[in-house]
Amino acid sequence: MAAIALHASPIVFSLLGVFGFLPFMIFALPAGAWVDRMRRRRILIAGDAARAILLATIPVAYAFGVLTIWQLLVVQFVVGIFTVFFDVAYQSYLPQLVHRDHLIESNSKLQLTVSVAQVAGPGMAGGLIAAITAPYAIVADAISFVVSTIFLIRIRTAEHLPQRAEGAPKPRMWPEVKEGLNWVVHNPYLRRIAVCTGTSNLFGSLGFAIFVLYALRSLHLPPWEIGLVFGAGSVGAIIGALLVNRIQKTIGVGPAIIVMALLVSTAGILVPLAPRPFPLPLLIASFFVTQFGGVAYNITQVSLRQAITPERLQGRMNAAMRWIVWGTIPLGTLAGGALATAFTLRTALFVGAIGCMPTFLLVAFSPLRNLREMPAPITSPTQAQAEMEGGLIEPAPMITEPGPPAPEDA
Repeated sequence: MAAIALHASPIVFSLLGVFGFLPFMIFALPAGAWVDRMRRRRILIAGDAARAILLATIPVAYAFGVLTIWQLLVVQFVVGIFTVFFDVAYQSYLPQLVHRDHLIESNSKLQLTVSVAQVAGPGMAGGLIAAITAPYAIVADAISFVVSTIFLIRIRTAEHLPQRAEGAPKPRMWPEVKEGLNWVVHNPYLRRIAVCTGTSNLFGSLGFAIFVLYALRSLHLPPWEIGLVFGAGSVGAIIGALLVNRIQKTIGVGPAIIVMALLVSTAGILVPLAPRPFPLPLLIASFFVTQFGGVAYNITQVSLRQAITPERLQGRMNAAMRWIVWGTIPLGTLAGGALATAFTLRTALFVGAIGCMPTFLLVAFSPLRNLREMPAPITSPTQAQAEMEGGLIEPAPMITEPGPPAPEDA
């Protein structure tokens, strides 16, 4: 929409990415505290319904000839706020729906639906843009959130909110936020995963922010070929979601995280190396490997996070992780636009790809390399103890040491 209909410059184009992820820097931590206090299903429903309405304003404004880049930026920012609450709530809701032994399988199935949508979505987008133009293609995006809202309304599982002791004061926001942050920072697994993912996102978003512009203006790819790159590359995400359970059982939870981080950190260099006369093979290969590794990495590390975190801290833990790992994306996105403006689009892609390469070392040289199976939950203070200590806690040691890999049929 911004690139074709509004002819946005590289720096303005990158601002769309910045405004989409800026809410994670501003609202993620307080969102975690709210999610741990409220019924998560209601947050999910409200988030999808609001995003449907916001997206629908774009084609309406275009039809009346009043659409501007400023409206896109505002919509992107407000949609980002609802996305913060949705993402924190959905990752915190899953452990209430399934047993911890099924977390990897459940996350794999959830990610599989995402991956199928990512394969179909970009291809549909390219066709819709060609057929009815970009503004009206966004109507399909708005409708998709309506469909999602309907499915969420049909969930009937009862939620159990944490109970405060009788007479206990209402918990304060900032001590609760600090408790979630401390949980992540002082856990050796979560801390390394957060730093690795955040650094990878910083450099990855630097290149991804301007990829569409590079494909359109430097490689002169038509929209349908760009859709093909995203769609065909996302086949890797489907395969990653299907195979991740077998991979982690074969080589272990920690090694699976490390191997997938290695794939993600090295595949991006294929994009600026793609020859301009015929770039599609390398572009598709890069997106395929990145999606395969990224999906398998996320499923495994998110399942690990959910398994070792007490229920009452799920929202704040996920919010703290989101704040760290997605908070770097606006910085990388803005840097990508600035580098592309100061130098060239291809130079910015090279900087992002080279910077991403060593990020896997952050998990490779960590306790994760010895983690073969999902560890036991970590003990934590009760809600009353945490409130007395102002939310400043450190997690206790794990109950058991990780043992050998489970049998294939376990």
